[in-house]
Order: sequence, then structure tokens, then C-alpha cells
Amino acid sequence: MLSSIHLLQPHLLSLLRIVSSLVLFSYGTQKILHFPAAASVPPMGSLSWIAGLIELILGFLVLVGFQTRIAAFVLSGLMAFAYFIGHAGKSFYPAQNGGVAAILFCFVFLYLVAAGAGPLSVDGLMKRNHATA
Repeated sequence: MLSSIHLLQPHLLSLLRIVSSLVLFSYGTQKILHFPAAASVPPMGSLSWIAGLIELILGFLVLVGFQTRIAAFVLSGLMAFAYFIGHAGKSFYPAQNGGVAAILFCFVFLYLVAAGAGPLSVDGLMKRNHATA
């Protein structure tokens, strides 16, 4: 059974990349495109708005799996900054300071820096095409 689960690892990596980047991308669409509608959106040019722009653009790149390692590296750093700037000062404990998502995103994207995009990605397609050429 473990050997059959092991065969799923590359596809589960792609699934982790797709789901986590889709969630982060949705934060960017809310801040920049105002979809889905939010009670408040950051003013254009603010730090939160710039973070939303990065979430939108790089979140999409990671979602489709293009230049994943570079985009994930920047997103991991963005989420670390988000945690320390927006959450850590409120409390030491992430469950109390609202920073759980930022920490999880930070380390998921850091993992993607090391692991890559997986087979279901533009990067994977380009790698396969390069290998056959």
C-alpha cells in the first residue's frame, strides 16, 4: 500500500501547489479586483495593496506552475513579512494573533521552492518538452 501511495507523491505535490496558490490568489483578487466583495479594501498604493498585487500576480504564476520556485520564494518571504508586520505584535501565539494562515502559507511556499511545481504544471510541461527535444 505504501508503494502505491508513493506513486501519488508527484501529483499530490501539484495538488498542494494548486490549492494553496488558489487560496492565496483569492486574497489578491479580493484586495485588487474587489472580488469577492469585501467589507473594506486597502487603498491603492498602500502596503497591503502592494501585497495584494504580489499575491495576485505571483499567486497566479504558482497556480499554473510557471517559474514556480522563484515565485514561491518571493511569496514565502511575503508571508513571513505579513506575519511579523501584521500579526506577531498582537500576541506570541498564532491562534491568538490571527497569523495562522500567514505561517502556513510561508512554509508551504518555502516547501515549493525546494520541491518544485510537480508534473501538472507549465514548468513540468516545459521540462518534458525539453527532455524530448
